[in-house]
Amino acid sequence: MLLTMHIKNIALIEEIDIDFHEQLNILTGETGAGKSIIIGSLGICLGGKFPKELLRDDTKDGLVELVFSVDQPAIVEALEKLEVTPDEDGTLLISRRLSPNGRTVNRVNDTTVTITRLKEIASLLIDLHAQHEQQTLLKPAKHLEILDRFGGEDIQKLKKQVQEDYHIYRELVEEKKKGSMDEAEKNKRMDFLQYQIKEIKDAKLVDGEDVQLERQYKKAVNAKEILQYANDIYALTGYGATSAGEQLGRAIKDMRRLTELDEELADAAGILEDADGLLSDFNREISEYMKDMEFDEGQFREMESRLDQINSLKAKYGNSISRILESLAAFEKEYDALSGYEEHMQEIEAQWKKQTAKLEESCRVLSEHRRALSEKLCKKIRESLEDMNFNMVRFEMRFETSPNYSANGYDDACFYISTNVGEAMRPLHEVASGGELSRIMLAMKSCLANQDDTPTLVFDEIDVGISGRTAQKVAEKMSILSRQHQVICITHLSQIAAMADAHYLIEKNVENEKTISSIRLLSKEEEIEELARLIGGAKITETTIHTVTEMKGLAEQAKIN
Repeated sequence: MLLTMHIKNIALIEEIDIDFHEQLNILTGETGAGKSIIIGSLGICLGGKFPKELLRDDTKDGLVELVFSVDQPAIVEALEKLEVTPDEDGTLLISRRLSPNGRTVNRVNDTTVTITRLKEIASLLIDLHAQHEQQTLLKPAKHLEILDRFGGEDIQKLKKQVQEDYHIYRELVEEKKKGSMDEAEKNKRMDFLQYQIKEIKDAKLVDGEDVQLERQYKKAVNAKEILQYANDIYALTGYGATSAGEQLGRAIKDMRRLTELDEELADAAGILEDADGLLSDFNREISEYMKDMEFDEGQFREMESRLDQINSLKAKYGNSISRILESLAAFEKEYDALSGYEEHMQEIEAQWKKQTAKLEESCRVLSEHRRALSEKLCKKIRESLEDMNFNMVRFEMRFETSPNYSANGYDDACFYISTNVGEAMRPLHEVASGGELSRIMLAMKSCLANQDDTPTLVFDEIDVGISGRTAQKVAEKMSILSRQHQVICITHLSQIAAMADAHYLIEKNVENEKTISSIRLLSKEEEIEELARLIGGAKITETTIHTVTEMKGLAEQAKIN
């Protein structure tokens, strides 16, 4: 359930905290007091839009936080699949912060999450029914979604099977489209593949050959400059009159004479002789290198031609020899398939027919379950509607089979309703009024909430278009619903407000020349005063007080019964 809500620097709200209770929480207040801001803030924290224009003070952050208590094992398990774990005391914090620069930070407990992940998590904890949501009932495409949600895990498993079968089916359809070429087109493609295969095979490529050739080619192209450097180095390190070898030889000769006079320098003399040996070895290496640098014009032209051939193949088939060889394998595979084209297409056709039959069967099973499930759902909705003063209502779901398959099966479905005796059944979106839609939505929410165990349900002005006895029936329905779920409801009707287990008043006041919205939990006496205001308006008489006191008493008695 939702324990607390914290709002800071949003529209008319500077900073408020709301501690919600179990069962039925009612929020009332004058028009413009800030009820829509609270519901809007709740929607923001559940992943709705958070525009910068909402900031009361555009130099400070705006913040909305919700603290939930999570104890249902199924919800804890679902949260863990989303890599979310409630704290040790079972609480979970969802927050959204908007900075003046427009940057929004979404957090669950101490972890920053994407808006998509936040919505997934929030949907497990709370179901917000805003007034505009009733419009979903006017879209037949949404009706099947409502039914599938009611079906829970069983329907989801069947839908998953349909999705898997449909995916394979579509792949085979695409394969058939690609294979629908005439004989001339097929022969043309085979000739081209044969040319490509021959071109690559004739090259007799060896993996890594290009790297070695490029290294040799670079050496050959720069042979003159290389020999010049090598000759210079050989001369400087050799044994000419002024070379390093000659100078080092003289130094060694003098060093030997020196050690005869002083043995202390014997080690140093050894180092000098080692240096002479290393220099001599180096000089021989350079000499051998220059002998190997003999330039062969014929070999150079052959190497250049081979590199041109390899680079030409790279431009056509891949940027490396390994990629070219991969292309060769793909060409050979396609050529083999086209060589056995008729057999291949017969095999694809057979697979397609088999998969079509499999998809048809999985769609049929899903459709049968949906049709059986729709009778259960519509029966529950009818019962809920009768509880809310729909007398002799008829409500059902009608199915049609689409000529085309989809990942959602082949069902097209729509809710039908008749609200008066003798009236023909008609599509829901054609006949329902605003007040009827409110009650139908409440009936559906009741059925769905019981099915998926959503802990908290929020209703924004579910009372639109109803009054009198109907309002009383809606109030009783919400009270019954709140025995299994925490319910938070904004209302203008005294009948619904009287059913409150916790009644909050939203007020708007002027402080320091600023308009500020606030909210507070009413005492029993204050509840009576607020109910009187809802009934009598500005002028509250003793008769009004007596009426609402009796109304509140009857509401408490109805809860017991």
